[in-house]
Amino acid sequence: MTKPAPHLRESHLFDRAAIHEIQRAANEGIYRIRGFGAKRAVPHFDDLVFLGASMSRYPLEGYRERCDTDVVLGSRFAKKPLHLQIPITIAGMSFGSLSARAKEALGRGANEVGTSTTTGDGGMTDEERGHSNQLVYQLLPSRYGMNPDHLRKADAIEVVVGQGAKPGGGGMLLGQKITKRVAEMRTLPEDIDQRSACRHPDWTGPDDLEIKIEELRELTGWEKPIYVKVGATRTYYDTLLAVKSGADVVVVDGMQGGTAATQECFIEHVGIPTLPAVRLAADALKELGVHRRGVQLIVSGGIRTGADVAKAIALGADAVSIGTAALIALGDNRPDLEDEYEKIGTAAGFYEDWQAGNDPAGITTQNPELEKRLDPVKAGHRLANYLRVLTLEAQTLARACGKSHIHHLEPEDLQALTIEAAAMARVPLAGTGWIPGQGF
Repeated sequence: MTKPAPHLRESHLFDRAAIHEIQRAANEGIYRIRGFGAKRAVPHFDDLVFLGASMSRYPLEGYRERCDTDVVLGSRFAKKPLHLQIPITIAGMSFGSLSARAKEALGRGANEVGTSTTTGDGGMTDEERGHSNQLVYQLLPSRYGMNPDHLRKADAIEVVVGQGAKPGGGGMLLGQKITKRVAEMRTLPEDIDQRSACRHPDWTGPDDLEIKIEELRELTGWEKPIYVKVGATRTYYDTLLAVKSGADVVVVDGMQGGTAATQECFIEHVGIPTLPAVRLAADALKELGVHRRGVQLIVSGGIRTGADVAKAIALGADAVSIGTAALIALGDNRPDLEDEYEKIGTAAGFYEDWQAGNDPAGITTQNPELEKRLDPVKAGHRLANYLRVLTLEAQTLARACGKSHIHHLEPEDLQALTIEAAAMARVPLAGTGWIPGQGF
């Protein structure tokens, strides 16, 4: 590619990516659809730092003093809450969006470290149930693949009201990924684009949701925890209403959350970042007197490192959930597939067309030849290794703050590096006692 002359200055608003998108829209006459998550820079956990212990607090010795990471999800009403060894779960990603081998690998990886994985739109596969000791079944507006027997086979049920990449928008699965098996599970024609509803067909508000949750409890004998998942928008009020409706667990997904396919204008311009969302959701739980003692909070959207995990928990989460990072751990965007990525017009580290079904790594595809490239045993072990690293990093940070359990982390352990992050997380700007909006 020819480099631009050094005297040429790129516009901030009309940079090369913006110009390319205008030209593409003019040529094709349709909005852009892609996978992955938001690419724009927004305040995130990187804008926070921990205050490690020194004199006023004492750190824990990593080789001799414990720092526990276990979490119980669903202790409010369920007879059989989930007991996880680590506070990191695998988010809902559908069979159809992902290959059957990828779903199996997610289950294997979660099992290896004692955590849960989640089905996604389109129902439960045998590969997934057979390799997941703790499986959360998603109930989405589409009802694709919904099977009462699968609800009973699940270990928890997640009622999905929205997700971070597209709150207020429905799901999308393009025809090239709707194979015979996917079509049969979803009761759809093959090779035809599938667009899911943006809202559930049998309720219009929290009062109706309360009735639906009661139905799900009766169907499963009051054994299974019921989660309610929302995309981060009006997070404080949505969390209040989810708890009022009877949720055992509230899942809040920030705008950095990924997706297999949706309009790019949704991905980049709808919702609020994960950073303020976690604090708003925790505020709502505290308002109702159930934070850390009754209703658990799971936060997702842009979680990549153990530092992200620890900071989310310090701001009020009980656990986090990962999706995009889990796919990368399985092998998505692997550098050894560079030649294959170049053949489809992209590069390793930049591949985002998960909707297209041409994934060289065999993860976001229904092409049987491509799927063969993914070894679910090896991929599952890679995921387990990654989850171990996240947990060890989070433990290390908690010990440095003098905590014997990761849930003992608190906002007072954090300071912010930017005014925006200080305002959103409501922790002091580093080196000051100032929280923007709260005076000095």
